[in-house]
Amino acid sequence: MEELTKTEERIMHVLWKLKRAFVKDIIQHLDEDPAPPYTTISSVVRILERKGYVSFKAYGKTYEYSPAISKLEYRAASLKRMLTQYFDNSPAALVSFMVAEESLSPEEVQRLRQLLDQASPDTSPTDDTH
Repeated sequence: MEELTKTEERIMHVLWKLKRAFVKDIIQHLDEDPAPPYTTISSVVRILERKGYVSFKAYGKTYEYSPAISKLEYRAASLKRMLTQYFDNSPAALVSFMVAEESLSPEEVQRLRQLLDQASPDTSPTDDTH
């Protein structure tokens, strides 16, 4: 999955929110002042279509766009790319970085502990006496 530019990603967030949209709808939901030119957003959406992120339905010369991939699929691919590029493919290195940078609240640390406990096989000692 090809990485998106910031502008492409912003447009995808609008499409994930709206589910289907015309270019004019995307522009309205970008909340930029001044609004970006119609032709610019139209060009970016066509690039997203070529990259496989967006599909469309034609109504004459007007196109209605919708996401071709889910936000969850994009999130997973982005996280894998970030892990590979910045953390040597190590989730532990990512969490260690987040803890060191103090970007985790105590509640988030507790939630991570719970998730890790649920994901880990039972490591309690067993009675091997026969």
